[in-house]
Amino acid sequence: MSGTRSPSPRAPATEALIVAHGQPSEPEPAEAGIAALARRVQAVWPGGRVRGATLAMPGSLDTALAKAAHPPLVYPLFMSDGWFTASELSRRIAGRAAAILPPLGLDPALPGLAAGEVARSCAERGWRAEATVLIVAAHGSGRSLNAARAARRFADGIGSALRLGGIRVGFVEEPPGIAEAARDAGPRAICLPFFAAGGGHVAGDVPAALDDAGFRGLRAPPIGSHPAIPALIAQRLGQRAGTDTPGPERYAPASACASGWAGSFSPSMTSK
Repeated sequence: MSGTRSPSPRAPATEALIVAHGQPSEPEPAEAGIAALARRVQAVWPGGRVRGATLAMPGSLDTALAKAAHPPLVYPLFMSDGWFTASELSRRIAGRAAAILPPLGLDPALPGLAAGEVARSCAERGWRAEATVLIVAAHGSGRSLNAARAARRFADGIGSALRLGGIRVGFVEEPPGIAEAARDAGPRAICLPFFAAGGGHVAGDVPAALDDAGFRGLRAPPIGSHPAIPALIAQRLGQRAGTDTPGPERYAPASACASGWAGSFSPSMTSK
């Protein structure tokens, strides 16, 4: 009789689905973007199988749900718990998910990531953080308080982690507008878009408002493009699935840790 044991069967991978709003007028780029993000999350979460879908691409969500071997964990790539996450996403999933996690914008680690990069950006330019003004540019909503509440919570979290000369919040769809928030901020100022990715608002509305305000400071990429975001998502999925998944500190690319995501800030840059 052989003493060799058969290997234990491997546990099935946890299914996960990252869902974003997308761009109804041009759904393909956002669909490609969410698929790329899913691949990056998959790369740092070996215990899972990750797909992406946007609500704007016809059939995308249903196709992704149908491909899952069992009901997936759903991660909303949204910045607040507004109508899309609280109502529309739940309606369209219709019981086909194991759970819907809190959206990216409410993650308690997000303000710390932003504060670290703002501090690094200030240090690289010889600015004192306490003499620098931060403008948080957010979407807002004319129908719900949740979007503004999430943006202000994010701004407050940055302020708790980093002493700045001032933090202002401006919105695309409600007052105060981004131009109003950015006006007279001075040259030592940073505008950080509180958005999950580049898109129409980040590429168009935000820079237009900054131009209108005569903003002379640095224009940052959206917080959702931070290189540690895939690891942060993987960590949240792993926590919910009960698997051990290291956090964003381990998986942020070395180049991002060395020069900082804030190293991509530029006085003339618009996020795409």
